[in-house]
Amino acid sequence: MTALLLDNVSFAYGPRQALQDVSFSAAAGCFTALLGPNGAGKSTLIALLTRLYDLQQGHIQVAGYSLRDQPRKALRRLGVVFQQSTLDLDLSVEQNLRYHAALHGMPRKLANDRIELELDRQQLGERRKSKVRELNGGHRRRVEIARALLHEPSLLLLDEASAGLDPASRQALNDHVRQLCRNEGMSVLWTTHLLDEVRADDDLLILNRGNLAAQGRADVLSAVDGSLEQTFSRLTHQPAAA
Repeated sequence: MTALLLDNVSFAYGPRQALQDVSFSAAAGCFTALLGPNGAGKSTLIALLTRLYDLQQGHIQVAGYSLRDQPRKALRRLGVVFQQSTLDLDLSVEQNLRYHAALHGMPRKLANDRIELELDRQQLGERRKSKVRELNGGHRRRVEIARALLHEPSLLLLDEASAGLDPASRQALNDHVRQLCRNEGMSVLWTTHLLDEVRADDDLLILNRGNLAAQGRADVLSAVDGSLEQTFSRLTHQPAAA
């Protein structure tokens, strides 16, 4: 099954083309990495997927639902962690989750069950009463992941989710999301400009200047030039960020 399908998606900010005829699919139950330098169009793509921007050209399907023709059903199947945190710092972890559950119209019993499950899955049970501002960056990201998964989406989108974290926290977050993918069969689209967040067996998309420069398994793509760093540099004409 396909978790996400893009067909000839283009988007422009006035005369500036941000995305040009981008087409790819992300398989269900897999970790797909979207790698590109800053300004490649990754955040524009996330904005289109979440309907922050209206689609100008092309077609997007989420879990088989058209984002243009069936937006509610499509968005219902998305869980999103944006680059900039949208948590309320003065609410507790649990209060942030309850607010999100209410926005989705979840019955109280279902909300209680889902909150308990996600607090346990994200290893946040002991911090449930802590205000978000008291948490470190890694734990805040886990709260955002818990919130994004409350309504049981088909696809989890993470837009530069490790931004602002120290290297150890970045690694721990990346490992954690991969573990969710392996153990829960979750579909993940992870966008990043950092090469060390991509692994050899990832389904990899390389975006550059609004164009999809390459797609395939990371180890297969890297074999062309001897390393993923060399492949990235050749396709984007700049060194990969560590």
